[in-house]
Amino acid sequence: MNVLEFIREKKDDFQENTAQFKAMIEPRFKSLSDKINHKITNTLNNPWIAGFSSTDGSTLFSLKKELIHPSVEQAVSVLEKKIGVETFVGDWEIIDQDRINQFASLTDDNQWIHTDPERAKLESPFRTTIAHGFLTLAMIPKLTESIQSKNTIYPQAKMMVNYGLNQVRFPFPVRSGSKIRARSKLIQITPMKKSIELVNEVSIEVENKKRLACVAETVLRLYF
Repeated sequence: MNVLEFIREKKDDFQENTAQFKAMIEPRFKSLSDKINHKITNTLNNPWIAGFSSTDGSTLFSLKKELIHPSVEQAVSVLEKKIGVETFVGDWEIIDQDRINQFASLTDDNQWIHTDPERAKLESPFRTTIAHGFLTLAMIPKLTESIQSKNTIYPQAKMMVNYGLNQVRFPFPVRSGSKIRARSKLIQITPMKKSIELVNEVSIEVENKKRLACVAETVLRLYF
């Protein structure tokens, strides 16, 4: 390896690490203003705010505990200890061409970089087809096993609903035939009357690759 090749390799490594770090940290800063706005405006659904008294300063920060379902209180006491902790690491799941083709057919997104292996081999910088970013995103419920009630880490909840996403990034492509898995970390909980809103940071790894395929903040509602 000559000097130019060595420099080029180190430059590529630095760019990969920088992109991955940016993808990991950017959603956290982006969501700060959203969290503040949510806490201020969601007074109807958030008993922590709705319980404040606007007339008596001595009880301004008192919470009307009777509004909180006992199961919610119990779950919150457990979940608070898990904030910032990685709560799940999934199994590897292969993303083959058949799965990619099915997603393309379902969504009518038949762009050749996803569905034409021969052309991709010749013209794509990846030298093969790659999965749609939204396919990777759509795999999160399966990769985190949140659709398998017997494996849920929230057994007290009667129902779990996908409430949305705060932010999503796709730092690295998933080549056809690759294996991916999910890692999930709880980063925020918001108690409500009979439910809890959870925000998890989900990272999708590609087997034998340093960079992540997807970084997303998922928002779930647990109902008790």
